[in-house]
Amino acid sequence: MGLEIERKFLLADDGWRERIERTERMAQGYLIGAQALRDGTAKSSVRARIAGDRAWLNIKSAQLGIARAEFEYVVPVADAEAMLASLCDGVLAKQRHYVTVEGVLFEIDEFEGDNAGLVVAEVELPAVDAPFPRPSWLGREVSTLARYYNVNLIAYPYARWTREERDAVDGEPPAC
Repeated sequence: MGLEIERKFLLADDGWRERIERTERMAQGYLIGAQALRDGTAKSSVRARIAGDRAWLNIKSAQLGIARAEFEYVVPVADAEAMLASLCDGVLAKQRHYVTVEGVLFEIDEFEGDNAGLVVAEVELPAVDAPFPRPSWLGREVSTLARYYNVNLIAYPYARWTREERDAVDGEPPAC
């Protein structure tokens, strides 16, 4: 079984921009939407993603946390385009920037459209407790906040979040 161990962070500042190694535009949509995940009728999220001349399906277990079952399968770009156009409730667009710090890859997603203004860094790890560098631009961890999951950003985009939702810290009431 595939396993993804990933931690997700907001960014404290733009210091990461000077270290970008490459950037690619991504478009993705979900064949199983956020509502089915919220109401418990789905055990997984299923995503079609296109990045450049590559496309794939991604299946992740529907649970919060940094470790989740994950499977990926390459598909023809034309098939992914058809899925995004006809089978998904919406399409999420973002620029993914790749930044390496001390040999560890950070994928920084800068969202577009209704999610513009949201920038999130993700780091995949070999183990839940694996150490990783903490550059000064790495901000608050949001790994277990469901609203930051891409599937939820389609149904409830960042542009509609309240100030309290943007400021809330995991496990704490919203900041006033």
